[in-house]
Amino acid sequence: MPSSTLTLDQQHANRRWFLIGLAMALVGAVLFSGKAIVVKLLYRHQVDAMTVLAFRMLFSLPAFGIIALGQMKRQPPLAMADRWRMVQLGLLGYYLSSYLDFIGLAYISAGLERLILFLTPSFVLLMSVFLLKKLVSSLEWLALAICYGGTILVFIHDVRLGGANVLVGGAFVLGSALSYAMYLLFSGELVQRVGTLRLVSYVMCVSALASIAQFLLLRSPALLLQSAEVYGLSLINAVFCTVLPVFLTMMAIARVGAPVASLAGMAGPVSTLFLAAWLLQEPIAGIQLVGTALVLAGIYLLSRKKK
Repeated sequence: MPSSTLTLDQQHANRRWFLIGLAMALVGAVLFSGKAIVVKLLYRHQVDAMTVLAFRMLFSLPAFGIIALGQMKRQPPLAMADRWRMVQLGLLGYYLSSYLDFIGLAYISAGLERLILFLTPSFVLLMSVFLLKKLVSSLEWLALAICYGGTILVFIHDVRLGGANVLVGGAFVLGSALSYAMYLLFSGELVQRVGTLRLVSYVMCVSALASIAQFLLLRSPALLLQSAEVYGLSLINAVFCTVLPVFLTMMAIARVGAPVASLAGMAGPVSTLFLAAWLLQEPIAGIQLVGTALVLAGIYLLSRKKK
């Protein structure tokens, strides 16, 4: 077979590989962002943030537990120091950040929640400046200004409609974004040493156990008895908004790399805005579209600089 034919076939194969990876990243971003929609629907059944988080993690735990057990059998044991880091990351990342996020969602729109959480990369950058003494270029400062400007536009719009509740909810979601940014910053060295799959499965198990323990300590076990709608939405939250997007994003990074996967993640705030309008009847104003566009533009500049 001529070499030119082989080259053409390889190009087609590479393109298919890339497009499949890109599709995985897009679907993962949309599913993960859909968490806000599902939580909002759950709140209509008079369940609180702690209960929503407990059910999410309870239904997620079997999947992450199976993967964690497989990793334990195939990989050498972790050093004691790394075990404690895993515990700390689990408490800081998916436990604390999710809990604060779910509290905030009781007060603000799903669209604003997603925009605030989308500032996480910029928080990682700022923490790198103040904690790791990283130098920031003028392009990165411009990207930060654009991101925060867009978020402020949407925030002002929502404050006019929701008043003090938006300030309270925004503060909780901001705390969630900061918590997750710290998780990303501190997990950077560890993920290189233990691997992404191992880190994610272990950390998610820690987060799940912490969330369930918190519920059992502070809530009556009778609250585990909920309606079929609550169980169904919680299962959707666990499978389609937690487990599936985590692994789709991991597989996408393996195919197209982290920079491309992070760019695909920009679909998240846009999908949340329109899903909230469709499923929750949250209105879409022009200022929200402008603010969302600014945040996406700022994150795009940050990702291009990183690349």
